[in-house]
Parts: sequence; structure tokens; C-alpha cells
Amino acid sequence: MRKTPDLSTRQLRAFLALAEHRNFTRAAQTSHLSQPAFSALIRALEDAVGTRLFDRDTRSVQLTPEGRLFESAARRLLDDMGSAMGDLADHVERRKGRVRIAALPSLAAGWLPTVFAEFMQAWPGIRIDLDDALSDACIALVRSGQADFALAASGATADSDLLARKLCTDRFHLVCRADHPLAREPRLTVKKIAPWPFIQMARNSSVRQALDAALHPLRLNAVFEVEHLATVMGLVEAGLGISVVPALTLFHFQRETLVTRPLPLPALTRTLYLVQRREGSLSVAAQTLHDLVVARLGSLQLD
Repeated sequence: MRKTPDLSTRQLRAFLALAEHRNFTRAAQTSHLSQPAFSALIRALEDAVGTRLFDRDTRSVQLTPEGRLFESAARRLLDDMGSAMGDLADHVERRKGRVRIAALPSLAAGWLPTVFAEFMQAWPGIRIDLDDALSDACIALVRSGQADFALAASGATADSDLLARKLCTDRFHLVCRADHPLAREPRLTVKKIAPWPFIQMARNSSVRQALDAALHPLRLNAVFEVEHLATVMGLVEAGLGISVVPALTLFHFQRETLVTRPLPLPALTRTLYLVQRREGSLSVAAQTLHDLVVARLGSLQLD
């Protein structure tokens, strides 16, 4: 089986210039080459394809039948190369591209949209795909290649295939109705919170895992266990219980009927990480969003 020849764009352009002008001198001039250098390109091309592409005599240059056959292919090859290089340049210059990010729902709903708006104003041609999911699912999306990077509450630091960067530590707040006794309690403690009906998050959520770890072996008086923070807000507002949530989720609870108060418990924190695959680099578009997320989230002061 004959090996496919390696052809350069200079050879293809020289071939098409000679096919158009049918004269070595004029074709060399339009190619900005000396005539010997131009002739050498044509000879190298014919050697590579294994046949003559031009009939030459002292008065004219004509395409051979094989040359006419090759002419349309040469134009397609140059057009395809031009399109490929143009598309690559658009991605490198961030005129186009695609970024896939996975993030905790609390970040996806509350903090990330303003970062996305800033990014898309600067780079309107880049598309962002967002998966809002719990930490384990976010990390799985990165590991499978379905997300470029993730914002999660677990760094998966024991996994050799992943790289985790600590971004910030999210502190927790009590949320209750404005008319609840704890809203006016001078000094909040775990013992003062524990007896009250409590709205818990699901066991696989990072909020619940941080709370269980910090309060163990204390058991809260859980009356509901729910998946979504919006549900927590509704139940608390209805007077069915209190809850404890991270600072980055407090936008859910900004209502006149509710009070949020920092909890003075040093052990009760949630660390947020940016997780990506250890092997391989991010695309230019993904790296740009990555750097913006690091700059914005890493500068947050969460009290």
C-alpha cells in the first residue's frame, strides 16, 4: 500500500499559482519567490505525488490530466486548512469556544451567575454549559471528562487523577423566623439550638455532611429532611422549624419574615474547592473562566 505523501501548504499554493498563470516567472512573482525556489517547490510536489502535474515546453505550461485531477483536491485542502486555522485562531483569541462547568446548586444559583455575566460580557462568543449538582456528582463529571472543572465541597484529594485547589471556607448561619426566640438570643450555642424543631438537608449534601461532622455526637431535633434550600426556606418561613446553612446560601433567606445569624462555632465550616483533572490542560476558554472563578471566589470574605 502506497504511503500518503506529506504535502506542505507552500507546495499547494505554488501548484495553484502555476495552474492559474501557466508561466513559471509570473507564478513565482505572485508567490513572492525566486524562480529557482519556485521551480524546486513544484519538483518536490511532483516527486511527492509520484507523477508529473505539468507539461512544460519553451512556450507554455499546461496541466497534465493528473494535474487537472489534483487541482480541485488542492483547492479543497487549502480551504480546509484555512478553515481549520481560522477556527483555531477564534478559539485561541476567545472569539468562540465552549466551557463545561459543574457546581454546587448553592453556587450555581447564588454566586456564579454574576461571574458568568462578567465572563460573557468580555467573551460573548464562548458558550458556558452548567451542571448544578451535589459534590460527588460534580467530581464524577470532571473525572469522566463531561466537565472541564467543578466547584465542589469535597476536594477528592486522595484521588491521584484529580487536582483540587482550595478556594474559600464557607461559615454557617442560623436561619429562623423573625419572631422566633432564637432571633433575639444574646449568645447562640449548639445546646440552645438542639431542642428546637430542625429542618435538615439530605444526607448526601455537603451542608448536611459538614453539620453532622461538626456536631457529632449531638443529635438535632429533625422534623424534615429535604433536598433543596428553597424548601428549607419555605418550611422555616412557615414556622415549622429552624435550620443552619452556609453563608453562600443566604440569598435564599433574604426575607423580612426571616432572621439569619452567624454561628460562633469554629469547627462548623464548609471548604470549597475547584477540582479538575490532573492530566491534560484546559482549553483557552476554560482556563479563562477558571482564572476568573479563582479570582472572584477566592477573594470572598465569608463571615
